[in-house]
Amino acid sequence: MAGQDAVTIADIRAAAERLRGQVEETPCVLSRTLSQITGAEVYLKFENLQFTASFKERGALNCLAQLTDEQRRCGVIAVSAGNHAQGVAYHAQRLGVPAVIVMPRYTPMVKVERTRGFGAEIVLAGENFDEAQVEAQRLQESRGLTPVHPYDDPRVIAGQGTIGLEMLAAQPQLECLCVAIGGGGLISGVALAARALKPSIELIGVQTEQFPAMYGLFKGVEMPSANATLAEGIAVKSPGLLTREIVKKHVDDIVLVSEGDIEHAIVLLLEIEKTVVEGAGATGLAALIRHRDRFAGRKVGLILCGGNIDPMVLADIIERGMVRAGRLARIRIATRDVPGELARAATVVAQAGANIEEVEHQRAFTTLPAQNAQLEMVIQTRGPEHIEQVLARLREAGMPADLDPY
Repeated sequence: MAGQDAVTIADIRAAAERLRGQVEETPCVLSRTLSQITGAEVYLKFENLQFTASFKERGALNCLAQLTDEQRRCGVIAVSAGNHAQGVAYHAQRLGVPAVIVMPRYTPMVKVERTRGFGAEIVLAGENFDEAQVEAQRLQESRGLTPVHPYDDPRVIAGQGTIGLEMLAAQPQLECLCVAIGGGGLISGVALAARALKPSIELIGVQTEQFPAMYGLFKGVEMPSANATLAEGIAVKSPGLLTREIVKKHVDDIVLVSEGDIEHAIVLLLEIEKTVVEGAGATGLAALIRHRDRFAGRKVGLILCGGNIDPMVLADIIERGMVRAGRLARIRIATRDVPGELARAATVVAQAGANIEEVEHQRAFTTLPAQNAQLEMVIQTRGPEHIEQVLARLREAGMPADLDPY
């Protein structure tokens, strides 16, 4: 392996021919507003517009398209709780190849049913990916199935590399690509393609602080992984053997982002670009926000690599984003404990132009003197300045009020 890549630009170009007309050639366009916010010239590659809402289709299809007749007849097997499962199942169904998908038992039923809807046989086994992998190995050997690895396979890497070809064909002026890393399949393929087409381009990987395995390998430090992250699509504790070598050779640097950075990026993409991304799909933008000086003034390409996010999780993220932006605030108001004070406080808030979302009237759990009460209100505002205006109006009305720092 040393000195020679297991995947070449010829492999990636061949993959592009196999995929032509079978997957979407997604847009790669300038975001003027995100460019203003980040200080970089930001170009977005909308891989969340693939049929299964993820780039994973590319590698899965490139692998399936190269099966022998015997392998097609016997079928394939994959271990995944998310986007890879759907990519393999969907294209296996299209090609008439039997597919077995092994998923950990904790996998949300919506993902299980969506994958089953593509005609795959679903096997629920183990409490986590590693335990599911053990069962997949047993089934592979007993049933003669061909494995389709989510990232550590040259055919899969070549398929993901077609994204790099498309990005530089659409925007040849790009100076830097900022790419999410889990197992490393996406950045490996994109890096190989980009390096071949434009050797001067800078390649930056992004991982979440919760799962920094490739970062640790790249930097030569040991960093433990957590149990969960909003970016579950890149929650990989052990990167691929092929991919770690490609990353070491072709990637310039890897940076980390926090869970809060990812939440902020998801909200920005929803509000500004009107596009839904999952946690992994937002990590590139999160890096531009977190490491602003590193990317300022440069033409940077980001891959919105997936859009499969639970609607309830998205709702929580939107609400938390409104709090961070000062458009949703919780305030505390001290009042006399007499009839009409709640109505008076509500009237003042309304006259200040804010909308009350929640209200709690507290007598016992407060340090105020007897015959006084504390109101806690959650209000919708236009931003931090508007919050201060609401608080000022309440104080003018004789009701001491403060922002709850929560």
